[in-house]
Amino acid sequence: MFCASLLTSTKVQEFIRDAFKRKLDALQISTALSKAGYSNEERSTIMDYMALVPKIKDKFGSEELLCDKLALEQSTAQDIGRWKANLWPADSEVGNAGATVHDLCCGMGGDSFFIPASFKIVGVDLEENRLAMYRHNMATFGKAAEALCADVREVASRNSSAENPATFFTIDPARRAQEGENQRDLRNLTPTLEEVIQISKHYQGGMVKLPPGYPPAEIPDGTEILYLGGHSDCRECLVLFGTLAKHPDTVRAVMVDKAGNALAEWSRPRDRSQETLDDEFQEKLDRNDSLEGKDRTYRTATSRNDLPIGDIAEYISEPAPILIRSHLFSIAAQAQDPEVHLISEGIAYVASNEPLPAPGFTCYQVIAHSEISTGAVRAMLKEHDIGKLTLKLRGVHLDPDAEIKRLKPKGKNSAILFYTRKAGEKIALLGFLY
Repeated sequence: MFCASLLTSTKVQEFIRDAFKRKLDALQISTALSKAGYSNEERSTIMDYMALVPKIKDKFGSEELLCDKLALEQSTAQDIGRWKANLWPADSEVGNAGATVHDLCCGMGGDSFFIPASFKIVGVDLEENRLAMYRHNMATFGKAAEALCADVREVASRNSSAENPATFFTIDPARRAQEGENQRDLRNLTPTLEEVIQISKHYQGGMVKLPPGYPPAEIPDGTEILYLGGHSDCRECLVLFGTLAKHPDTVRAVMVDKAGNALAEWSRPRDRSQETLDDEFQEKLDRNDSLEGKDRTYRTATSRNDLPIGDIAEYISEPAPILIRSHLFSIAAQAQDPEVHLISEGIAYVASNEPLPAPGFTCYQVIAHSEISTGAVRAMLKEHDIGKLTLKLRGVHLDPDAEIKRLKPKGKNSAILFYTRKAGEKIALLGFLY
C-alpha cells in the first residue's frame, strides 16, 4: 500500500539513504526495518519503493522522486520530456507571460517536469496518492505547481468560463488500472480519445499522449501526430491540438537521444488511406491464427502498401520502430534508393541495392540465403565458416537459442541469420551488419 507521508518522512528518508550507502540486501533491509519498529505493511511499502529507486534515477535523473511501480511505468521519461519542452510556445507567441497549463491525469508528474518555467502549472488527478507524488516531485524539481483533486473532464468544461482560464493542456490518459495489467485494447483509455477531443475545445492548444499502436484513423483532422522514441523503441504517439499543432495534418517521427536532443526527424503529409486497411487484407489478419505457412500474413509492417514486394537484394534493413509506427519508413528508404522494396507482404524488412543509413535503419549485407531446413541452413553456415550466430525472427516463430543449439554452427566467423518470409514462404538469410 503506497503511503506518501511514510516515504517522505525524515526518518524513512534517512534510513533509505543509509541503506543504499551501506549496500544492504533485501534481507538486511527487512531486518533493520523490523528492529526499527515498522509494521509488516510499512516494511513492504518502504521496500517496494526502494526497489524502484534505481529505475527512478535512470528514467528521470533523480533518485529523490516519489512514485509507485504503475506511476513509474506510465510516466514520460526525461529524454522524451526534455524534447517535448520545445513544443511549448515562447512567451511572445502566447501573447502574455505566465500562461497556465493544465496537466490533466498528472500522475507522478512526468509531463510537468520539463514544461518551461514561464508557465503556471496545475496538476489534476482523481487519486490523492498520485497528487502526493506530484507535489513532492515538482518540489524536488524546484517547480511551483498547484495540485487539484478533481475529474479532468469537469475541470476542462469549467475552463472556458473561468475568470483566468488555462491556455493549454497536456493529458496522459490512464491505460491500465493496476500493476501488471496487460492493456490489450488500446482504445480503452480513461478518459477516452473522444472525451479528450471534447476537452481540447476548452483550451487554445494542447497535447495528448497515446500508446504508439493507437489506431491513427481515430485521431481527428487538423491535429499534428508525432511518434517519439529512441533507436530501438517507439514510446508514444503524441497528438497536438489547436495552436500547439504548428504543422496540422502532418505526421512526424522524431528519434531522441538520452539528453533529449533530436537525432533525426522525418515527416509526411497525413494520408488516411494508409490508416485504414482494405477489407481483403483486414480479413486476412482477422483469420490469421487459423492459418499456416504461406497463407498466413505476419503484419509487422504497418500496411500492405508501404512498399512494393520484390526479390532479395544485396542489402536488407530494419527500420527504426518510430518509422514503422509512423508509416514513414518507405519515404525514408526511397530517399536513399528508389528501388527499395519489401520481400514479403506485411514484414518490415526493406531490401535495397544501396545501404540504408543509420539512425533510421539498421542495415545488413546479405551474403547467402536458403530455405529454412536444418540441412540447407547448416550447409550455408559451413560454406561461409560461420560459428557464432545472432538469430533474428520476423514472420517465423521458434525459440532462437534452441534453434542455434540445434544448428550447431562451427567456424571462425560471426554473422546474422534471419528467419523470415519471401512472398509468404519461409526463408533463411545470412548477412553481416553493414
